[in-house]
Amino acid sequence: MSLQPFHLAIPVYDVPLARQFYREVFGLEEGRSAESWVDFNFFGHQLVIHFHPRTADQERAVTNPVDGHDVPVPHFGVVLTWEQWQALAERLKRYNIEFVIEPYIRFQGQAGEQATMFFFDPCGNALEFKAFKDMGQLFAK
Repeated sequence: MSLQPFHLAIPVYDVPLARQFYREVFGLEEGRSAESWVDFNFFGHQLVIHFHPRTADQERAVTNPVDGHDVPVPHFGVVLTWEQWQALAERLKRYNIEFVIEPYIRFQGQAGEQATMFFFDPCGNALEFKAFKDMGQLFAK
């Protein structure tokens, strides 16, 4: 399966803080930038952080119950290889990232077995990273 890179622009109320987070915590390469926005190579995709003043909505976390966890909605992320996911989980722990949902395995031994974790960037954007033991199970029922 050959995928085209996606482009995602997200709001941040502190560009320098968000820039540092995505550059240092993830180790992402920066692309073009201006005072109010920065492009990143987000695992082969284009992620752009754009300045937007902080709003009251960012203070209210909306969640959806999934497997006994409160999953933040909306959220975004990337499906990584199993090894990449494990390395990222360890890296996030080294940076003392506070997880909304700690790294764990869903559907263990079942169709769609996957590793997942949730956390917020410093400006309140929720992220989820996943990995599948068998990438062919990505859409398994």
